[in-house]
Formats: sequence, structure tokens, C-alpha cells
Amino acid sequence: MLNLHRLFLLHELRRLETMSAVARAHSMSPSAVSQQLSHLERETKVTLLRQAGRRVVLTDAGVQLARRAEEMLGLLEVAEAELAHAQGEAGGLLRVASFQTPMIALAPAAVSVLAQRHPALHLELGQQEVDEAYEGLLAHRYDVILGEDYPGGQQVVRRGTDREALLTDPLLLVLPDTGPWTHARSLTALADAPWALDPPGSRTGIWSRTFLRSAGIEPQVRFTTPDPLLQVHLVRSGNAVALLPGIIASEHLGGTRVLRLPGDPHRSLYTAARAGAAQHPSLLAFRSALLEAAKRLTAPEALEAFGD
Repeated sequence: MLNLHRLFLLHELRRLETMSAVARAHSMSPSAVSQQLSHLERETKVTLLRQAGRRVVLTDAGVQLARRAEEMLGLLEVAEAELAHAQGEAGGLLRVASFQTPMIALAPAAVSVLAQRHPALHLELGQQEVDEAYEGLLAHRYDVILGEDYPGGQQVVRRGTDREALLTDPLLLVLPDTGPWTHARSLTALADAPWALDPPGSRTGIWSRTFLRSAGIEPQVRFTTPDPLLQVHLVRSGNAVALLPGIIASEHLGGTRVLRLPGDPHRSLYTAARAGAAQHPSLLAFRSALLEAAKRLTAPEALEAFGD
């Protein structure tokens, strides 16, 4: 019988394309990956790899076996989900990756729901941005991740994953409650304001800069940070203005002036898991707890629209 771990590494080589990338993804040395794949070649008695310049690539037989390996891994997760259903209770360890704002606003309530209803289920939560989280999901380091899509941005859907909508989240303008920027009546009036924005290469940073430029201003970015709570602190202290998600509004935007943006833009939050595990009781319980936590969120009170 072929070794499943070696088949997994072959699948990963097809997905990631280089031995070095596979090694980095799985905390192995390239030589260790190569050794395992050489063992697989001996097991199959078929040439699976060939040298192409300085790289090792899959032969046609290697590509075909890697595809079958992906199918087998998916079927194994389906079988594990069916066995877990037969046991009748969500339990074990569920590894979760999420970017920051759901960790702030949803994770505490979701963890409490699961502790009450599924005490045998243990969560392991790690903070990761969406792209890194997806890589961890596909590499089987995480079981489920949280992601986000911004207006006008490309929707992220990875092959072999199951995606479920969680909530839509308003994107808001946050101003100091005192000072020269408090009573601005238009975005162009904030052209010279000091902005606190996410890094320019991040999803949030790309959206915020695109949105402001479409409104006719080039933001004067004085503070670059992916931490929304630090952005709030900079606004509250009168040192910046910012664009922030409504998911943190009820508990974390006190002492600021919060306004709806022109066009009322929203981002979409979702969960993603490997397709084979989509019906696993632990995953279903986690997704249900997240939805309940989302329903418990206190919506921002009737907000003034910017320019009203």
C-alpha cells in the first residue's frame, strides 16, 4: 500500500511547484522532502520526478498520481467526517485561522457558545491574514479559516475548498470627536487630514486607498498599521482619521465620531474549509457558533451619513 504522507507531499509539490516551497510549508528540509518522494518512486516503481534545469518537476505519471492523491485525501476527510457523525458529538481539536477583527468581535462569543454546547470540542485559534490562512488551510495546518472580500476586489475561491458566507460588514469613516477634522462635510475636506490606514499591499489597504482616490483625494497617510485598535486609538487621540469596519463599532469606537461612507460600502466575511471536511460535526458546530456570535453583535446605532 502506498504511503499516504508521501502521496500528500507529492500533491503538495504539484500545488506549490518547488521542493523548497513544500519544505517551507511543512517545516521540513528540501532534502527530507526529496528523500520521501524518492521513497514513493521506489514504492510505485514508476518515475514520478524529473530534473528540469535546476528544478525538479513532475512527470506525466507524477502529475496523474498527484491528482489521485488529492482525491484520496479528500475522500479520507469525507470518511473521517462520516465516522465523527456516527459518534454523535462534535469533539477533538479544531484548528482555526482568522484575521484580526473577527478575533476581536466574534471569537470570544463563539468560544463561549462552543464551551457550553460542545465541551468536547477544543479550538486552537491563530491570527493570520487571509492569504497566509488559505495556504495553511491547503497545507492542512488549519481546519477552517475566516476570510474577507472588499467591494470591487477579486473574490477569493480556492479549488478544493468549501466556502460559507458569515456576514456583511459596513465600512465606516471614523473621525476624532474634537479638533479640526471633526466637522468635515465631505471626503475632499479631509484631503489634508492625517490618515491611519492598513499597509498598501493588504486587502484593506488596497480597498481604502482605491476608495479615497475614487473620491478625488490622495490620502496623506501618516500612520500605517494593520491593527484596527491602534487606528482607533490614533483617531480618538485626535492624531488621525481612518476607515474602519463596523464589526468593532459597538465596543471599540467610543470617543470618536462614526459616519456612514458615501455609497454605504460593505465587506463580506466568510469561512472556508477543505471540501472533504465540509460536513464534519466539529466544523458544523464552529460555523453555527460563529453565526450565532454574529447575530449577537450590536449594530452601530443609526449613523449619520457623511455629508448629511
